[in-house]
Amino acid sequence: MYRLSRLKYIFPIGLFVCLFLDGALSHVWAPLFFSYPYSMVSELVLLWLVLSYFFQDNIEIPLIPFAIAAGAVYDLYFSGILGLYIFLYPLVVEITKILSRYFSSSFLSMIMIFFVDIVIFETFNYWAYYLVNITNVGFGDYLIYTLAPTLALNLIYFVVLFWPIRAIYRWALDDDQI
Repeated sequence: MYRLSRLKYIFPIGLFVCLFLDGALSHVWAPLFFSYPYSMVSELVLLWLVLSYFFQDNIEIPLIPFAIAAGAVYDLYFSGILGLYIFLYPLVVEITKILSRYFSSSFLSMIMIFFVDIVIFETFNYWAYYLVNITNVGFGDYLIYTLAPTLALNLIYFVVLFWPIRAIYRWALDDDQI
């Protein structure tokens, strides 16, 4: 039961930290993340949501409401298009749920599902910006100069943060009672 679990505190704090770090890392490492013609997008919030789905066991964290809330904060603070991330974060949670039915919960399956989530998330994000003329980059250039570096960065995040996040969840789930 989520409300009696340590995850009641750990999950929102982790989500906030990831939301903060997405912006902070993009600011601090801007010369690395955004050196022409390449750009990398840090998606720690997606990583937290996807790994939370896999590590929640039988607690059933209300991921969709948290994804909507994180999307609203992201839209208001970073994006400038209200509603894009409110839609995309819950979509990624649902895609993760659907894909996880067909694969085991192994490290390789999780990284593959995260890979698919990032591709879908970033491509929908690109299309939305393209439709409202915020970007005029061609799809081929987007694939090479934005999606590929973004995938590389976020897969590195996944590999580096998988075990610490799993350890946090194991600690939080070790004793369900506070």
